Amino acid sequence: MSAIRVVLADDHALVRAGIRALLEKLPGIEVVGEAGTGREALELVRSELPNIVLMDIAMAELGGLEALPRITKDFPSVKVIILSAHASEEYVIRALREGASGYMLKDSATAELELAINSVIQGKIYLGPSISRTVIDDYLQRVGGAVTALEQLTSRQREILQSIAEGKNAKEIAAQLDISIKTVESHRLQLMDRLNIHDIPGLVRYAIRNGLVSAER
Repeated sequence: MSAIRVVLADDHALVRAGIRALLEKLPGIEVVGEAGTGREALELVRSELPNIVLMDIAMAELGGLEALPRITKDFPSVKVIILSAHASEEYVIRALREGASGYMLKDSATAELELAINSVIQGKIYLGPSISRTVIDDYLQRVGGAVTALEQLTSRQREILQSIAEGKNAKEIAAQLDISIKTVESHRLQLMDRLNIHDIPGLVRYAIRNGLVSAER
């Protein structure tokens, strides 16, 4: 039986090293690549076609929750497990809506990591035991399945929101995304209008609350 091929995506090298060390002790699992940004994760998925991506939420250039729908849409056979420090039900629900096959916390035991991988390989959805299903059910009832303001933004607008929150100016964002400065400014005005937030500090706070960037940045 062939090994389960895994890509690790986290912007902290020490975290990746720790997870890799745990995975290498598990039978039948092969780590085929590591990524420090969401864009690197997408490139690795394209080149390596892993079975599973273990991915953090807050990464530079393209966050895990932004890379997630691109992976699940373009590579439906690739399973994504979000491995995060955040147990917020909003993050969990958004991850599941975007196609994640699992969600677990970074302080999970090795046995839980192995269980999560085996579960999603079998086509199941895995939620770590520290993530309360009751809390998730309550959250779903509260929002009534409604689409959030963040989910109403286009993929490009969410990319620009993340870049703004990372401190990049319009010129830097335009160069990164290979678009014009005028286009960046147009997207910025549109996302401000949709979110009803009309200053940069407000956009930064919104991005942090919704997991596009971490408060450490």
